[in-house]
Amino acid sequence: MQDLEYQYWVREQERRLRTASHSGRVRGGIPKFSMAFQPIVNVASGAIYGYESLVRSESGDSAHSVLSRVPTEHFHTFDRACRSKAMSEAIRCGFLETGPTRLCVNVNPNAAINEASDLRRTCDEAAEMGFPLERLVLELVEDEEIWDLAKLKPIIDEYREYGVKVAMDDFGAGYSGLKLLSRLKPDVIKLDMALVHAMDEDRTSQVIVKAIVQACFELGIVTIAEGVERYDQAMRLRDMGVVFQQGYYFARPAFEALPTVQFELPELQIG
Repeated sequence: MQDLEYQYWVREQERRLRTASHSGRVRGGIPKFSMAFQPIVNVASGAIYGYESLVRSESGDSAHSVLSRVPTEHFHTFDRACRSKAMSEAIRCGFLETGPTRLCVNVNPNAAINEASDLRRTCDEAAEMGFPLERLVLELVEDEEIWDLAKLKPIIDEYREYGVKVAMDDFGAGYSGLKLLSRLKPDVIKLDMALVHAMDEDRTSQVIVKAIVQACFELGIVTIAEGVERYDQAMRLRDMGVVFQQGYYFARPAFEALPTVQFELPELQIG
């Protein structure tokens, strides 16, 4: 679940890169930044499935305070720097001692195929710092408008050979989710927060979520619900078979820390 301000910033940088004519001069470097982490919970067992990394300033301020100081020319380099920082900060916070949990890092699809961003460098950096690639999940926004799958898919497939998992973030909010699902064949999808919230009063959204969950079950894809804020939301999703959930109901993002989770749910009963 990427911060909304981060998503808007990414789209603005993409627009500028498509329309601007840069002289080649660099107006400044990448500002210093850090990370916050939010857990993804298995509501059937109470265990933590993984953590999503979120950009923050060095003092813990919002992502906007960092993104507003990243020059457009450094957009792709910043994308790679975020992955590196997420891994190193997670290790510092004790991630390697948390068992089989996973770390979800955001990847902009277009930045990923740029030499300055280079996903392969992330692999090398992970090996250098002792981060296990089989515990790394790359979250790609479901937004076909900015995707170049012909270039991206071979890079993603190469990553998978090392054990890295691929997730489609904000699934259900983009341009052509099912088409991307069939072509990219992700290991994980994260249901869009707006779709999860719409289930409260909209039967159409409930039917859509049920169909997505069923399709993912048959394809062997893990489904995660984003933006879970209440007990009744967690229960409804659980009863639909979505046992992996993320949101304020379980924990808010913790700055430079891996938050613990405390919640009560009845014994899981599906079917």
